[in-house]
Amino acid sequence: MKFSFRKSVASLWSRPDPVLARAAVAGELLVAKVRLGLATLLLVIPVINSLFFPVEPKEAIVGVSLTAATFLVALTVYFLISREYNPPWFSFVSTSFDVTLVSSALVLFLFMNEPHTAVNSKVVFEGYFLVIGATSLRYDKRVCITTGLLAFGQYFAIVYFAAHHWDLNNVEYSPYPYGLFSWSAQISRLIIMMTASALSLALVSRSQRLLQLATRDPLTGLFSRGYVDDRFAVELSRARRYDKVLTVAVIDADRFKLLNDTHGHQAGDLALQKIGALLHDTFRQSDTAGRYGGEEFVVILPETDMTAAQQKMEFLRESVANTPISVATSAEKVQVTISAGLASFPQDGESAAELFALADERMFQAKGQGRNRVVAGGEVVLS
Repeated sequence: MKFSFRKSVASLWSRPDPVLARAAVAGELLVAKVRLGLATLLLVIPVINSLFFPVEPKEAIVGVSLTAATFLVALTVYFLISREYNPPWFSFVSTSFDVTLVSSALVLFLFMNEPHTAVNSKVVFEGYFLVIGATSLRYDKRVCITTGLLAFGQYFAIVYFAAHHWDLNNVEYSPYPYGLFSWSAQISRLIIMMTASALSLALVSRSQRLLQLATRDPLTGLFSRGYVDDRFAVELSRARRYDKVLTVAVIDADRFKLLNDTHGHQAGDLALQKIGALLHDTFRQSDTAGRYGGEEFVVILPETDMTAAQQKMEFLRESVANTPISVATSAEKVQVTISAGLASFPQDGESAAELFALADERMFQAKGQGRNRVVAGGEVVLS
């Protein structure tokens, strides 16, 4: 039970899938546009008031200063996101800013000696729900959890402070244009806030689950070709940006047609399932192993040079060769082997097409040299 709880917590606080994380950039950009638009409107209002209407100078300065600072932050965030600047921590910072912005508006009412407006606002308080709802566009469960807890904590602190520094139900506030203060009403607000956070978390979890179902090969449980291509583009872009190495491996089951013709397609399916299971057990969670079609597999190994990748592939090759497969059509066990070719960024090419083509050629070279081997470098010579 303890292990199951830890696993559940680890699942909730896991990083988003890289392909979803890439899609989340578009969501972050949309949020940045909305934020900038609202900040622009907020800036225009106090500027117009201070220019054309009689306003207390101190109040005008405070209003323009706060909205100008908000506008500058919103503009900066939009500029960074539009330039595809999206480090792992950026979503946490941007959504925390949004939550704090809503809370700051409520705190401003406290400074203006309007505590009822702060705790019973029916306009500003709804801003929390906009911020919480926007977290689902980021496809990161950690951001959903962080945003919900931050909004809960900040609003509770505001309500607690107001309740302990003002006698909110004193007759001097009559006729209570924002209503009487009630802890039960505030608790209801907090519960609704956490419910909204839970819904946002559920949406992100569902998106990840649907992605998993849509991108898995049903026979082997490995990723499908489309997902592998998308992931390859993501990892290659990351390798270029941070000056990291990356290796791709193309793997093919040897004499697979002969296996199907001799023992039937069920034996072929069992062989593919066995190779898929060994691929899953051999490589890291950060690696991407997929079935590319038929009996061909691809593995993407981020931050792995040719030497390290070759060692892993040799281990996989030996594991496959030493794992006989039982088939229903024969009392004897069938031996299956694989051939593999490797190519590394940046030494073997700059584009995904170049790297994959070279790894594919080296895989065929391995077959030409007798099969059951890994070709990791050197000039490709096909027999």
